[in-house]
Amino acid sequence: MKMYKKLSDQALIAQITDGAVGILPTDTLYGLVCRAQVQTAVQRLYSIKKLTKPGTIIAASVEQLVELGLKARYVKAVENFWPSALSVVLPCGPELAYLHLGSYSLAVRIPKHAELQNLLQATGPLLTTSANPTGQRPANTVTEAQKYFGQAVDFYVDGGNLSGQKPSTIIRIVDDAIEVLREGAVTINENGRITS
Repeated sequence: MKMYKKLSDQALIAQITDGAVGILPTDTLYGLVCRAQVQTAVQRLYSIKKLTKPGTIIAASVEQLVELGLKARYVKAVENFWPSALSVVLPCGPELAYLHLGSYSLAVRIPKHAELQNLLQATGPLLTTSANPTGQRPANTVTEAQKYFGQAVDFYVDGGNLSGQKPSTIIRIVDDAIEVLREGAVTINENGRITS
């Protein structure tokens, strides 16, 4: 199990690219993450957290989301919301079943965070979920994350204390109306504009 100080560490990038699962600071909270294209890593992440509903995909660009397998028309329709801490639930097909766990949809976002953006450029999209066992509160520090996950993950990245950070806001668009599924780091007004 490795400990890193920076998201830009080349050894970290190599480890993630090779299919490692670990904890790092995202644009919102500490996340349990792995490379979204590596099916064995995705299965392991879901097993570690005992998840039965899908995590969130974070990517550096719309192009990365399309390359992953999301339909360009859906991604392009919401790209004006990004980069931000806003996750949008988009439909996806059976080829991404290992990610969507039978829900045929995934929450996706392009973070507004320079260091994380650079990491995503290098690794490709990451599957992420908050760094806590289901039902517990999210870890605010690497020490808290280690208490939750110990040696079950391959690496930790220490991004300091993230207390006070909010999770991403999650929305879904239904018949041109925005449905807020989870209030979080950004606020959406009735015109569909980010106001915070």
